[in-house]
Amino acid sequence: MKFDLVDRRCIVTGASSGIGKEIARNLAYFGATVVLACRSRERGSVALQEIAEDSGNDRLSLLPLDLADPESIQLFAHQVTTGDAPVHVLVNNAGTFRETRETTPAGRELTWATNVLGPFMLTNLLAPSLIEAGPSRVVNVASKLAGGLDIDDLDFETRSYSGTKAYKQSKQANRMLSWGCQQRIGDIVSVNACHPGGVNTRIYDNLSGLAAAVMKVGRHFMKTPAEGARTPTRLAADPELGNLRAEFWVDEAPAKCKFRDRAAIDALWTRCVALTQTDL
Repeated sequence: MKFDLVDRRCIVTGASSGIGKEIARNLAYFGATVVLACRSRERGSVALQEIAEDSGNDRLSLLPLDLADPESIQLFAHQVTTGDAPVHVLVNNAGTFRETRETTPAGRELTWATNVLGPFMLTNLLAPSLIEAGPSRVVNVASKLAGGLDIDDLDFETRSYSGTKAYKQSKQANRMLSWGCQQRIGDIVSVNACHPGGVNTRIYDNLSGLAAAVMKVGRHFMKTPAEGARTPTRLAADPELGNLRAEFWVDEAPAKCKFRDRAAIDALWTRCVALTQTDL
C-alpha cells in the first residue's frame, strides 16, 4: 500500500499511540504534511519523532487536542486553520472506553463527549477549510460494536451505566453523524466511516477486575495497530476511493449499515448542534 500524498495536508486525532499513530505513520510515509492531534503532548512528541525517523518526512507537526474540552477544540481549529495551509484530510480516530461513568466539567458523560461531541465539533469547525481545499476527505473511525442510542439520555443520567453500552451508543452516533455530515457538507468533501477491527490499543488500559483479565487474554487474538490502520488509511489516501460517499467500510471493503434512518439522523444532528453550538 503506497499512495502519493505530497500535496496533501492531513490531520489525525489520537495520533500518539495505537491506530492513530499508525495512520499518521502511513500518511507521513506517503509524503503528506501531517498534523498529529494528541491529548498528551509528551506522548505525541515521542510519536512524532518516531514517525519522522521511520518515514524520513519532516513535514510533521504536533498540536494538543482534548476532544472532551470544547475550548481545546476551538483553539486547535483556530491554530490549524490560521494561515494559508489547507486541510485536505481529517481522520477522526481518537476515542475512549470508560468502565465507570465519568463526566466532563460541563457535565457531559465522558465517552459521549470524547467519541461523539468532540469529533462532531471539530469537523464542523474545520468544514470551511475542507470545502475550500476540496476534493477532501473526512474519515470517522467507528465500530461494528454499535447500538442502543437513546437520544433522550445521551449522558446516562437515568439509564444504568456500563462502559460497553456507552461505547456502543457513541459508535452508533459516529456512523449516523457521518451520514448527516455528508448530506450537509456537499460532494466536494467525502465523509466515510469504518470499523478498524478488534485492535490491541490503549483504549482498554483503564479496565479493571474481570474485564481486565478477559481483555488480557483477548488481546493476544486482536489485530495489531498497524493492521487496524489499513482500512482508515485507504479511506484517507487511496485515489481509487475518492468517489466514496457516506459508506461504512470493514476490512477494506464496504459493509452494510443499518443506522441510516433520515429522521433519526436529523434529530441526532440537531441535538449535537445544540450541545456544541456548531453546525455546517
